[in-house]
Amino acid sequence: MRLLPLPLLLAALLVAPVAAQTGSPVRQDLVGTTEPMAEHAVYFVLTDRFVNGDPTNDQREQGLPDHGTFDRVTPGAPPGRTDNAGYLGGDFRGLLDNAGYIRDMGFGAVWLSPIVENPNEAFSGGEAVVWGGHFTDRGKTGYHGYWGTNFFRVDEHWPSEGLGFRELTEGLRARGLKTVLDIVLNHGSPAFGAPAQRDDFGKLFDAEGRLLADHQNLHPKRLRPDREPLHAFFNTKPDIAQLADFNEDNPAVLEYFVAAYLKWIEEGADAFRVDTIKHMPHSFWKRFTDRIRAVHPGFFLFGEAFDYDPEVLGAFTRPENGGIAVLDFPLQKAMGEVFGRPRTGFEAIERVLFLEGGPYANPYELMTFHDNHDMPRLDADDAGFINAHNLLFTVRGIPVVYYGSEIGFERGTAEHAGNRNYFGQARIDAAPAHPIHQALRRIARLRAQTPALQRGLQLNLLFEGERAAFYRVYEQGAVAQTALVLLNKGDAAAEFRLTGPLQPGRWREALEGRTLELREGEAFEARVPANGVQVYLYERPLTAPALRAAVEAMRRP
Repeated sequence: MRLLPLPLLLAALLVAPVAAQTGSPVRQDLVGTTEPMAEHAVYFVLTDRFVNGDPTNDQREQGLPDHGTFDRVTPGAPPGRTDNAGYLGGDFRGLLDNAGYIRDMGFGAVWLSPIVENPNEAFSGGEAVVWGGHFTDRGKTGYHGYWGTNFFRVDEHWPSEGLGFRELTEGLRARGLKTVLDIVLNHGSPAFGAPAQRDDFGKLFDAEGRLLADHQNLHPKRLRPDREPLHAFFNTKPDIAQLADFNEDNPAVLEYFVAAYLKWIEEGADAFRVDTIKHMPHSFWKRFTDRIRAVHPGFFLFGEAFDYDPEVLGAFTRPENGGIAVLDFPLQKAMGEVFGRPRTGFEAIERVLFLEGGPYANPYELMTFHDNHDMPRLDADDAGFINAHNLLFTVRGIPVVYYGSEIGFERGTAEHAGNRNYFGQARIDAAPAHPIHQALRRIARLRAQTPALQRGLQLNLLFEGERAAFYRVYEQGAVAQTALVLLNKGDAAAEFRLTGPLQPGRWREALEGRTLELREGEAFEARVPANGVQVYLYERPLTAPALRAAVEAMRRP
C-alpha cells in the first residue's frame, strides 16, 4: 500500500513541532473552491432526445416533402440497432415534467443543449449521414441545437403554450434545479456545399429577425467580406464540416453574442457551457467573459475544449484568458480505462487529478464526466457504471452525468450509432428499479448534502489496483467536515488498513450510519464490499498535526 507522499510527510513533521510549541496555532481555511456551482452535480440532457412532453410542438410536417425534419432514420444500422438524424419530439415540457426525477437522483442543476433557432429543413450538402459516420451532415437536422440561425429566439421545437425558456428556468428553480445553458459562439448552421441554398442555412438574424449575415452557399474561400457586408461575420477558411465559422476579429460578432447571451441570463440561465471553445482564441474569450461578468459578476462558465492535453485545457482556466472552467477530458479518458472494458487500475485516475502545481487555475472547478454526446458512451457493465459514479461524486471537481447513464443506456455507442437515441418517459419511469440508478442516487444524494465532497481539498492516500482512498477536507466559517473516501472496484470485498496520517476521534460512515471511534496510534481499518464505496465523516476541525499539515500543504495559492 502506498501512503502519503514523502514531501507531504516532511511538511507535516516540520509544522507539527511549531503547533505544539505555540499551543493554539492560527487555523487556516481548508477549501478547494468557493465557487457556488460546485455545490451542484449536473445532469446533461440533449433536449430533443429526453422526453416528448408536448406532441403539439413536434413540427412533424416541417421541411416536407423532400427535406423533412422529423424522424429521419440513419441508414446502415445493423439488425436490432437504430439511430436518428431528425427531431424526435423532446421539449421543455418533457424536461420540466421530469425535473423531480432528476432532483431525486441528487442533481442540483440541468445542462440543456442549445435552445436557439435552427434551420427548418434537413441539410442537403456535405457527406451523407450513415451509421457510425463522423462529421457527416447531409440528411441531418438541427435537433441538437448547435446550428443556430437566430441566437435571440427559441427554436419552435422546444416551448409549449405558457412554457418558454423563462418559465422553464423558473419551474426548474422551483424544483431545486439550476439551469446550465449550452451556448455556441464559434459557428452557426451548415453554410456551403449544398446543391442550392435552402431555407436559412448559412444565414444569421438579429433580435428583430433582420438578416445580418449570409454565407450564400459559398465555400469560405470565396467569401468577400471586404466587398460584401453580408460576409463580414464569417471567416474565410473552413473549420468544422460545412458550418458557418464566425469571425472572432469582427467586433460586431462579439456584440451580437454578448447581447444574445445576456438575454438568456436575464431569462434564468444560471451558468453557461461553452461549445467548441478551442476553436476561438483566448483573447476573444477574455473579451466575452469580461462583458458578461461586468453585468453578472462571478457568472460561471465552463468550456468544451475537446483535447486530452491538460496544458491546452489549463490555458482556458487562467484569469488572463477569461477564467473559464473546462470539461476534464484527461480524467474522462482515464475513467474509460479504469471502469470500462478492459479495466485498468486506479493509478490512471491519480495521474490526471493535478491536485498540486498542475496546469489548471483550480482543478476543483473542473467539470468531471465519463462520456457525453460527442463521444462513445462509457463501455462498461453495470458494475463499471456504479464504480465510475462512486468516483465521480467523491473526487475533486463538479460531476456531470449524460442522460441515460443512470441505467447504462446505449453503453459503448458513438454518435450516429445510438449515442443520442431517444430516452423517453417509459425508461424514466422504470429507472428507479435499475441497480445503476440506485447506486447513483445513493452517492449523488450524499454529495448533495456533504460540503467536503463538494468543495473540500483532496489529499490522496491510495490509488492502486482495485482500491482508492483519499480525504476531502472542508473547513470554512462555522463548517468543519472531513470525508475519508474508500473505493473498491473489485468483484470481491476489499480490506483497507490505513496507518496515516489519521485523525483520532469519532467517524461516521455516512451511507450506512455506523460509527467508528479511532484512538490515537490505531490504524483505520474497514472492509468495503465489492464494487462499493464508504464515506466516513469527521465533523470537527482537524487537530492531528501531521494530517492537518498535510492538508494545509494542499491549499490552493
